Amino acid sequence: MTDGGPVAHTYNLADQWEAVADRVAEREAVVAGDRRLTYAQLEERANRLANHLSSAGIGPGDFVGCYLTNGTEYLETMLACFKLRAVPINVNYRYVADELRYLFTDAGLVAVVCEQRFAPRVAEIAADVPTLRHTLVVADPDADADAGAVDLASVPDGHDYEAALAAASADRPVVADRGDDDIYVIYTGGTTGMPKGVVWRMGDAFFGCIGGGDPLRMSGPVSSPEETVERIIDFDFNFYALAPMMHAAAQWVSMMWLLCGAKVVLHQGRFDPSVVWRTVEAEKISFLTIVGDAMARPLLDDWDANGPYEVGSLYSFSNGGAPISPAARSRVQAILPNAMFTDGFGSSETGIQGSQRLQPGEDPGNVIRYDNVASGTKVVDLDGREVEPGSGVVGRIAHTGWIPLRYHNAPEKTAEAFFEVDGRRYVVSGDMATVEADGSVILLGRGSVSINTGGEKVYPEEVEGVLKGHPAVYDTVVVGVPHERWGEQVVAVVQPVEGEQPTLDDIEPFARTQLAGYKVPRRIVLVDEVVRSPAGKADYRWAKAVAADSTP
Repeated sequence: MTDGGPVAHTYNLADQWEAVADRVAEREAVVAGDRRLTYAQLEERANRLANHLSSAGIGPGDFVGCYLTNGTEYLETMLACFKLRAVPINVNYRYVADELRYLFTDAGLVAVVCEQRFAPRVAEIAADVPTLRHTLVVADPDADADAGAVDLASVPDGHDYEAALAAASADRPVVADRGDDDIYVIYTGGTTGMPKGVVWRMGDAFFGCIGGGDPLRMSGPVSSPEETVERIIDFDFNFYALAPMMHAAAQWVSMMWLLCGAKVVLHQGRFDPSVVWRTVEAEKISFLTIVGDAMARPLLDDWDANGPYEVGSLYSFSNGGAPISPAARSRVQAILPNAMFTDGFGSSETGIQGSQRLQPGEDPGNVIRYDNVASGTKVVDLDGREVEPGSGVVGRIAHTGWIPLRYHNAPEKTAEAFFEVDGRRYVVSGDMATVEADGSVILLGRGSVSINTGGEKVYPEEVEGVLKGHPAVYDTVVVGVPHERWGEQVVAVVQPVEGEQPTLDDIEPFARTQLAGYKVPRRIVLVDEVVRSPAGKADYRWAKAVAADSTP
């Protein structure tokens, strides 16, 4: 730990960041491709951006879009907004025009920082977003000098990002009344419907989402804002973020480790498992976080084909944001016998809720049981009452304590997700679960995508986890399709292992050894590739359409 020097007097994320950045100014803070920034350099660039935005009239309460892939610019934009008491808004870079139009309008964006390749999309919808009045464009370093030029006049008050930073002051902006009540908003697309903005107080987000100064959940949260700098790690610790920064989990863990004085490595470009392993080698990564089987399986396949790699620096291999199958988890443990395996769960609405932490050599079997559960995490019935541990009752995952204020511009959705019992506020995420007698939680999956077949509830993620253990199944998404007799029928959309063509006769006997009969798929639909989000989340709408189109 370190002694003396600047401290933060609030849990405001800008205050926390500035105190840490001053304390470890010369440490390397972030690596993204060829760009490497120390804490001092990242702080300077964030200050320059903040001063530029301020000169454009952007300040407290203004929403600023982050329409970016992974790069230092994403962190710079977030930090600049925090400094000004403005609100950075994550924009999914895979959205088409209608989705972008909805998000920009719903958030009331006054400015957007976008990459050059996305500028034409901003130009396309700008006329429909009356609040949008300022645009910063990050040039594509690989674009052809002529063909890749950006028409800055085509976007509202367009400016080149690097030119804007160069012209702005590097001094830290002085903003009055910065504090715990400033807001932080994360838009979540969920599994169905248009995205919703989850509104957090920064004080609650610091503890509920960003670890509260205790990223490994070992020491307990800090007891004062000043204690954060006392917790700065005094050894080399390097975190590798594979998920896109447009997703909550990547933002949270990146900020979590930056506020501990660690180095954050951002994965850029398409997901290439060989690049990932080589980066772990080169940067001596301590903590690697993936998102479900969509990342785990290619990593494992590449290890088998091109490994082993030198990964002795890995202290922990972590999963979050999407389920990892027991089969994939066991393979990870086999190739990384000296690393801790951590599987976490949470949501944009609830923050980080718990984890399963396996020490080297520990085998939990085929059950994913979260035994390291946050104190505010509950499983509740439809009346909001906690279910009895060991009862087997399926309830909703809820959280109390450090929770958001509301959904942005969505009073009806807020009323559905937030409730009060005995004077305590709760929020539900949509995940369903049971509670074991020892208090551990078994997560079943999203209630919004559950399948009702013959009056029985089937949670797709449970079935998917089993099917992925079949040697001929590379990836799968399980959905329900209408059925005349049963209401819905369980259908598995399967991406087979190369060279395999599994049939229902192959899959069904295997599944029945681990699943009740009503959970076993009644049809198998083979596809060349399972469609997932950039963060590895299942696209259930796509899978439903595929299953429906293949109905006999």
